Amino acid sequence: MLLHIIAVQLDADSDRKTPWHSLAPRTRILCTLLLVFAIALTPNGRWWTWAIYGLGVLGVVLLSRVTWSILLKRIAVEFAFIGVVLLGTLFRDGGEVLWSWGVLRITTVGLMVLGSVTLKALLSLMMLNVLTLTTSVAALLNGLVALRTPPLLVAILASMYRYISVLIGEVNAMRRAAASRNLMGSNHWQRQVIGNMMGTLFIRTYERGERVYQAMLSRGYQGLPPVEKVPSGGRRDIVALTLTVILALLGQVVYLF
Repeated sequence: MLLHIIAVQLDADSDRKTPWHSLAPRTRILCTLLLVFAIALTPNGRWWTWAIYGLGVLGVVLLSRVTWSILLKRIAVEFAFIGVVLLGTLFRDGGEVLWSWGVLRITTVGLMVLGSVTLKALLSLMMLNVLTLTTSVAALLNGLVALRTPPLLVAILASMYRYISVLIGEVNAMRRAAASRNLMGSNHWQRQVIGNMMGTLFIRTYERGERVYQAMLSRGYQGLPPVEKVPSGGRRDIVALTLTVILALLGQVVYLF
């Protein structure tokens, strides 16, 4: 979630009228978590299972009418962060050696693990991004509260979303100040400036957090941020959860026949 706050609106497609949007936020969260856990816990090499799950994920994407360009940009950014982990799976031992150079070897097992982990990451990220694109932050918090998530965790997520823009503003201001003093010209100075910026940012964040918390307490804050009223659920939610469970089970039993 935090990777996209700077560049784009987090819930860019939350105001649309689709069957997916008509579900209660907690139902959307449960459907997403069910599919993500089913995808992530599937053993490596179960290609038909992921094909079934892929059809389900594609159905949710089409049903929610999410903006494809935004979805693909987000997934591309997230894959840049997990690319090192994915690349590391390519050099696992086992199976027939297809290519070797020194201690590096690409085997059939390594290719299978790379393909499996890549599919798991792709399908999981698509579901999670559809959830955050189509659900407002307030509705997400409401859904987490309805699912009895610990209030402290919900409060931390709400505060993180509310004040991350302040933190980004502080970083940009310090970066511009360093650039105006010609302190970003060489790699040596850049490393020194960035190190000092991180230390200063930690102290400022700590002090500002204390001031904000005291101000919230003086205004009646009781440990849980206010959340908007959303639908509590109905027949559509039961049908959606049932279909999700059936899809998850169908993907797992396909190898039994």
